[in-house]
Amino acid sequence: MVKMSVDSVKVKELQICASSNGNERQSWEEKEEVQEKHLGLTAKPKQTLTVRRARKVEGAVFFPKPENAVTIAVSTRVLFRTEREEKVFEQHGVEEYLRYQIEHENEPFAPGPAFPLVKALEAVNARLRELYPQSEELFDIVLVTYNHAHVGIRLINTINHHNLFIERFCMTGGSSPIGYLKAWHTNLYLSADADKVREALAEGIAAATMFTPEKRTEVSESQLRVAFDGDAVLFSDESERIFKAHGLDKFFEHERENEDTLLDHGPLKGFLEALGKLQKKFYAKGQRLDCPIRTYLVTARSAASSGIRALKTLRAWGLEIDEALFLAGAPKGPMLEKIRPHIYFDDQMFHVEGAAEMGTIAAHVPYGIAQKHAGQNSGVGK
Repeated sequence: MVKMSVDSVKVKELQICASSNGNERQSWEEKEEVQEKHLGLTAKPKQTLTVRRARKVEGAVFFPKPENAVTIAVSTRVLFRTEREEKVFEQHGVEEYLRYQIEHENEPFAPGPAFPLVKALEAVNARLRELYPQSEELFDIVLVTYNHAHVGIRLINTINHHNLFIERFCMTGGSSPIGYLKAWHTNLYLSADADKVREALAEGIAAATMFTPEKRTEVSESQLRVAFDGDAVLFSDESERIFKAHGLDKFFEHERENEDTLLDHGPLKGFLEALGKLQKKFYAKGQRLDCPIRTYLVTARSAASSGIRALKTLRAWGLEIDEALFLAGAPKGPMLEKIRPHIYFDDQMFHVEGAAEMGTIAAHVPYGIAQKHAGQNSGVGK
């Protein structure tokens, strides 16, 4: 089992700038020495934001209506590294946490596991705007956080520092964000909070829990790569239930008898559909071979014994998968290491951890029968 790292990343030491309100203060170094001692935290390397205004919205750069966009909602804890701040909250409570955030609001958070994904989404948007200047069919990123609005200044400073194009925030002050996700027409919700992910799935919102692996594989900056497990992710867990209840032979028999019967949809089918919709916009411009979105099916199903039903289901849905890997129970980690996806979705922690061991950013979809068999390898149905 891989150990999910929560250690703070090392950051380059930079000179600390003046506070955002323009008042003179004692140096951040002096403040931090006192505060770190008070909070019992280990001193960390200093960094500061590069102060800049948010990017101008001009020409073809505009904000799409939520109903027209592919909306990706990400939590603060997966977009940025916030382990240090979480420790302050857990050990000293909300008031000290808010004070700490305000005192450090000119220091940007370091990138978290969802950061490369967001950068890739923005790269796809840049290509779409070139081809379709007036279209609102774009990725729209919403930052969703339980934080109090006081923390918003640090988040905005961080987003500007990293030159991210995120203008839509949802700061709930500790309340559940699920109702807001529905109002945003959210296509995918990524969070570090497994309970909120399950709540979103129960409301019909595609969602997954992200983790930070100890090592990170470099990913493409120009092509978005998204990999999916099959059963209980793109498809329902119908076939997996057969395997769990009756074993491998009955599973193969069930798939042969039902190869012309479509599988029901799983929780992330709609997100794959949204990706396919944007892919077709590139195909329409003759850019199929140069499309900046690429999708993968990575399943433990066997191709000859149980793969045909999965492929027929995708075809009937009108969905294209660029690459399909049927591994017949082989480990997924080495294949994912070669694919280098920005995110891989699986319903079993066994596979999420195996992917993370190889440096892949993996996300857990807590859905289906496998959640009742946590800690067991599912064998073929996945």
